[in-house]
Amino acid sequence: MEGGTVTVSVTDTGKGIDASIKDKLFEKFITTSNRGGTGLGLYISKKIVEAHDGKIWADNNNSDGKVKGATFTLSLPIKKREENLLRDK
Repeated sequence: MEGGTVTVSVTDTGKGIDASIKDKLFEKFITTSNRGGTGLGLYISKKIVEAHDGKIWADNNNSDGKVKGATFTLSLPIKKREENLLRDK
């Protein structure tokens, strides 16, 4: 698997991603929650994934033309341990 990527997806069956924030989902302070969230979680997640040369994205799940939850996916490159150590110096 060396030199490839590892991809992880998490899917839920909730209300999906609100269309009004879909394009800004990974920016700071973006939230539609009324539960007191800061809107920083996905922003921080993106920064961590990008620091490891990866990508993260989200899409609504559509079934019969209706949104039924969302899928969040992240993809990270598989690197040799030596590559990681050299990059950190």
